Amino acid sequence: MSRPDFSDPVLLTALTDMLTDAGVDGVEITTPEGQVRIIVSASARSAISVAGTVCSPKAGVSKVVVKAPIAGLFYSSKPPLPAKTQNRPRLVAADDVIGFIRIDHILIPVVAGRNGSLVNQLAVQDALVGFGDPLFEIELQS
Repeated sequence: MSRPDFSDPVLLTALTDMLTDAGVDGVEITTPEGQVRIIVSASARSAISVAGTVCSPKAGVSKVVVKAPIAGLFYSSKPPLPAKTQNRPRLVAADDVIGFIRIDHILIPVVAGRNGSLVNQLAVQDALVGFGDPLFEIELQS
C-alpha cells in the first residue's frame, strides 16, 4: 500500500470535507516526510446545514433523530449530569451538547441540532457506534 501524498491539494480538500462533515475541529498528521495540520474554522462549520449532517426528520412526525457524527464509544454526558437533569423529556437548544463520542482520549461533542424536547436516548452508554447511528430522539417545538 502506498503512502498518501499530503502535499496533494485534492487529498487535503477531501480530508477537510470529511472532517467538516464529521464535526471534527481538526487533525494533525505526522510522517517521516513532514507534518500536516488541518483545522476546520467555525465559519466553515456554520456554513454546513446541521440538519443535513446531524439530524434527519422522520416523515410526517414532529421528531428528529440525532445521529453519530463519527464512529467511537457513545457517552450520554461527560461528566455525568445530575440525576434531575437526565430526566427525559427535557428541553434542549440547537447548540446544546447532549452527548459525546469518544475516540481514544478525545471526546467529540454531539449537539442537539434542533430546539425541542429530548425524549429518547437510542444508544446505550459506552456502546460502540458507527457514523450515522441513531443516538437520540428530539421532539420539535411547535
